[in-house]
Amino acid sequence: MIRTVDLRGKSLDKAGYQGLLPRATLDVAKAMIAIEPIMKRVREGSESDLIALAQEFDGVTPKAIRVPQSELDKSLAELDPEIRRALEISAERIRKVHSNQVRSGHSTTVVDGGIVTEKWIPVDRVGLYVPGGRAVYPSSVMMNVIPAQIAQVPSIAVASPPQKEFGGLPHPTILATCALLGITEVYAVGGAQAIALFGYGMKGLCEKCDLVTGPGNIYVAAAKRALRGIIGIDSEAGPTEIAILADDTALASDVASDLISQAEHDVIAAAVLVTPSEKLAREVEAELESRVSRTKHSERIRTALSGVQSAIALVDSIEQGIDVVNAYAAEHLEIQTAQSSQDAQRIRNAGAVFIGRFSPVSLGDYSAGSNHVLPTGGCACHSSGLSVQTFLRGLHFIEYNEKAFTDIAATVITLAKSEDLPAHGEAISARLEKP
Repeated sequence: MIRTVDLRGKSLDKAGYQGLLPRATLDVAKAMIAIEPIMKRVREGSESDLIALAQEFDGVTPKAIRVPQSELDKSLAELDPEIRRALEISAERIRKVHSNQVRSGHSTTVVDGGIVTEKWIPVDRVGLYVPGGRAVYPSSVMMNVIPAQIAQVPSIAVASPPQKEFGGLPHPTILATCALLGITEVYAVGGAQAIALFGYGMKGLCEKCDLVTGPGNIYVAAAKRALRGIIGIDSEAGPTEIAILADDTALASDVASDLISQAEHDVIAAAVLVTPSEKLAREVEAELESRVSRTKHSERIRTALSGVQSAIALVDSIEQGIDVVNAYAAEHLEIQTAQSSQDAQRIRNAGAVFIGRFSPVSLGDYSAGSNHVLPTGGCACHSSGLSVQTFLRGLHFIEYNEKAFTDIAATVITLAKSEDLPAHGEAISARLEKP
C-alpha cells in the first residue's frame, strides 16, 4: 500500500533528500489560467454572477450570497450541545495559546532627542476562507477567527461554500461556529470566487479586504497567487502532510493511525514515516493494511497512502532521520522516539512539531491550542503557521528634535552623496539653512 524509500548509507544535502521524498505535484500556474475568467466575472460582476458561479460549481442556487443573521442564530440554537461544548473548550485553548502571541510596542531612544517607536497595528479588514469539500471544518473557523480577534482586527468576514443539502447555505456547523465566535459577516461562496470577492470587493455586497487567510484547494491557492500584491495572503496552502520520525520504541498502531488520519483529508495528502527500524516499518505496513480497510474513507486513504507523495523512509539512525525530516519540512511532524523531547529540540523545519505518544496531529487539528493553518509543500523551511502576528503590521514612528537632527545631518548627507541621490541630502541641508 505504501512504498519504501531506502536512505540508508546515504549522506545527502537538503536538496538530495527532498528529491527522494517527492510530494504531490500541483500545477498552480495551470490552475491560475483556469480561474482567470472566474476572477474577471467577480471583479466586473455583481451578486447575480456569484449566484451563477454557485450553480456551476456547487450545484445549488443560494437565495443570497450574504448569510442572514437569522440563519447564523438558528444554526447556533440548533447546534448539538455536545458539539457546542467541544467547540467552546477548543476555542478557549486556542485563545489561551494565541493570546501569548500579542506583541507589545516599544520606544527606542537612539540618541537624546531621537526616538523610534514601533507599534503593532492590525490590518483594517480580513477575509477568512473556510473550505467545505470532503469534510466540514468548524475547526478552521476557530483557527482563523480567534487569532484575528486577538489581534483586534476591526472588520472580519468569513466565506464558505454553499451546500446543496442546506439550501445554498454553508454547512450549519460552520455558521454556528461563526455565531459562537461573534462573527456576523458570512458569505455563501467558495473556491476562487470567494478569494476574488474578498480581494476585489463587490459594491453593495462586500467591502474589499486587505488580507485573506485560510486553507483551500488548488483553485483557492491559485486565486491567492493571482491576487498577491493586491491583497496580503497567509500562504498558498497545498495538500496536507504528515511526517513521523519514529524508532523501535514507537507503537506501530499509533504510527499507522496517525498516517491514516491525515491521508483521510485528500487522495493527494502526503504521509511519510522516517525510521531506522525495519521491524517498525514492517509492523506499520501490516497495521495500515488492517486499519485502512476498517475505516470510513478507506478508498480515499488507500489512494493517498499508495501515491508517490507517501512513503516509509528507512534511515541508518535517528541522527540521519532528523536531517531527513528537516529537509522535508513537513506541515505536521511527529516525533515518536525514545528521546522524543530531546530530538524535537533539533527540529528546525516544520509547520508544527508533535512530541511523544500522546501528542498526535489530530490533537493539534482541534484542541491542543496550537493553530492548524500551517505551511505545506516544504514551505515550512521559510514560513510559519497562522498566528496573531499574521494579522499585525509593525509600524515605525520616527521623531527627532532639532539637536538630534543636527548632530546626524552630516552623516545622512554623506550617505546620500555616496548613492548619487543629492536631493536626499538637500532635504537635510535645507533644514540647516537659516530662515
